[in-house]
Amino acid sequence: MIADMKNVQAYTVSGSKSEEIQLDEQIFGIEPNAHVVYQSVRIHLGNRRQGTSKAKERSEVRGGGRKPWRQKGRGTARAGSTRSPLWVGGGTIFGPRPRDHRKRLPQKMRQLARKSAFAMKAQDEQVMVIEDFKLKEAKTREISAILKALALDNTKTLLLVPEYDRDLWMAGRNIPTLHICEASKASTYDLLNNQMLLIQKSALPVIEETFTKI
Repeated sequence: MIADMKNVQAYTVSGSKSEEIQLDEQIFGIEPNAHVVYQSVRIHLGNRRQGTSKAKERSEVRGGGRKPWRQKGRGTARAGSTRSPLWVGGGTIFGPRPRDHRKRLPQKMRQLARKSAFAMKAQDEQVMVIEDFKLKEAKTREISAILKALALDNTKTLLLVPEYDRDLWMAGRNIPTLHICEASKASTYDLLNNQMLLIQKSALPVIEETFTKI
């Protein structure tokens, strides 16, 4: 455990201070396991790969059925096909083939990686809590005003919400520095791929509940 775990200041949508909230030490206060985090991120990025790269090998290139010239007497190297990998227009030697890049971490390792990501953000003081809010309408200017009040308008931010909110998602999707995600679905990569982790107050119990379902 990290001994000097501190309270986190909560803010309102207007940017004023609300109350101090003690984060769960079983999640935000553990000693991060950097290697498990590395494995989780590496597998996450690998699973996003399509694996559809393909190059034609010698047997797949059209043409080349006739021997280009006689075996002997020309003073040049022997050649049996114009589609040899040594020739322009020939096949590729050991070219990429379609493959499945997907891998899977055991559940407890995935949970440890996510906990470690939360702990890393807390150690780096990159965690903010905001009081719950609802947008009056799905307008980008409303969520932009909130980010500006929190001085996060130029900061790459991940906003964790307790559940899917269509208005909030519609309002935030045009902001390139903002990513909105349900707290129970945020991956290790999502948690680390930002400069600030902004958590709605009601999303904290959702995060805690996520780790009790092991």
